[in-house]
Amino acid sequence: MTARTVLAIAGLTLREAARRRVVWALLALTVVLLALSAWGFSRLVGLDSELGTLTSGEARLVASLLLNLIMFGLSLIAAVGTAFLAGPTLSGELESGQALVVLARPVRRSAVLLGKWLGLAAFGGGYVVLAGLAQVLVVGATVGYWPPAPVTGVALLAAQTVVLLTLALLLSSAVSPMASGIVAVGLFGATWVAGVVGGIGGALGNEGVERVGTVSRVLLPTDGLWRGAMNAFQDPIALLQMGPGEGGFPFLSDGALTPAYLAWAAAWVAMVWGLTALSFSRRDV
Repeated sequence: MTARTVLAIAGLTLREAARRRVVWALLALTVVLLALSAWGFSRLVGLDSELGTLTSGEARLVASLLLNLIMFGLSLIAAVGTAFLAGPTLSGELESGQALVVLARPVRRSAVLLGKWLGLAAFGGGYVVLAGLAQVLVVGATVGYWPPAPVTGVALLAAQTVVLLTLALLLSSAVSPMASGIVAVGLFGATWVAGVVGGIGGALGNEGVERVGTVSRVLLPTDGLWRGAMNAFQDPIALLQMGPGEGGFPFLSDGALTPAYLAWAAAWVAMVWGLTALSFSRRDV
């Protein structure tokens, strides 16, 4: 496996992904989301409510919570996009016979897989970074709120995207492109719901229900990385304002990720990639 071969395949995968229609759908959804959020955030300061007119400080606090909501929307768009890009990139090419053009040459399948994974990771991660930073700038320009650790938050969202596309590649090595995308996105949503349920269990003091969220974050690290990103985007004062029951609120996180969990997420990606390489090496083309 040579670095030049891997990088060449990564470049081809990146260009192929950019030509797919799903990319234009991603761009359209992102532009609409950014425009709507800019309009909404610009009206927070001075907004009348039952408790009176929102001050600039209160508006920033509300903006902190809404920012996590919108960032979840961006992560969902990235999840759907990368999951449905990963399927056709591997399984689709195998079924159509396009993979024979590359695999007929003296190129290892592991090099092809690594190149495709790098190309998709660059595409998905790049999208999340650009869209996430754009959203942070929108909030800063309209409300004056700047997250405590925006770079960390955006990096964790990009890592979440990499985790999901790695899972989608594993699924696409065994099932059809459409099925792999549907299952990957379904598991992404199920893990998020399990995390919310676990948070509610923690707020109510029910250890059994709380364990549901803990186990789901170990089995699929997407929700754990998302909660770390939320903590990086949210105003620290929000935790004090919400009180001891904040764990039941789905867009508020009570702590930053530990180095041990980040190490587990990296190990998870490596293990799933290894399983994908094994499955890909045994598949007939």
